[in-house]
Amino acid sequence: MIKMILEEARNILEKDPAAKNLLEVILCYPSLKAIIYHRISHKLYKKGKFTLARIISQRARRKTGIEIHPGAQIGKNFFIDHGMGVVIGETAEVGNNVTIYHGVTLGGVGGDPNSKRHPTVEDDVMIGAGAKILGPVTIGKGAKIGANAVVLDDIPPYATAVGMPAKVVKVNKPNTLKYVI
Repeated sequence: MIKMILEEARNILEKDPAAKNLLEVILCYPSLKAIIYHRISHKLYKKGKFTLARIISQRARRKTGIEIHPGAQIGKNFFIDHGMGVVIGETAEVGNNVTIYHGVTLGGVGGDPNSKRHPTVEDDVMIGAGAKILGPVTIGKGAKIGANAVVLDDIPPYATAVGMPAKVVKVNKPNTLKYVI
């Protein structure tokens, strides 16, 4: 658990230019607290201890303003910048290295409780403040969702989508060059 906390804290320190040091991130960042609570509640949820998992997730919500259902699957290096008002639903799947901002909803649109009702967000995605991504849609790898966008359809990899309802305005080429020598 300590290793996971340090890894997530280092990720926040790297991604947030306002973060001054690792201790500040560990003590002050609601995103880190929400992820720790979620990792614990998700393990309990997978073991069928649904009520205890929900109690922990609701405590996290009260403490951080970030609501992540214990059934949601969250990858590594997930960063919620500013955090307040974020909601992530039960069947949501979030990949690795995803950044979202305050007020984002990864929400469901009703339907069968035994079906996929929430979005899938692939790796390396950025979701702007206030965006609402609704239903069992997929946000492709490396995509960017603009602030306050309302996403109701799949967004292809490396695309930028904005508006209500969200429309793709640009498709970027994947950055294959990691380091310049």
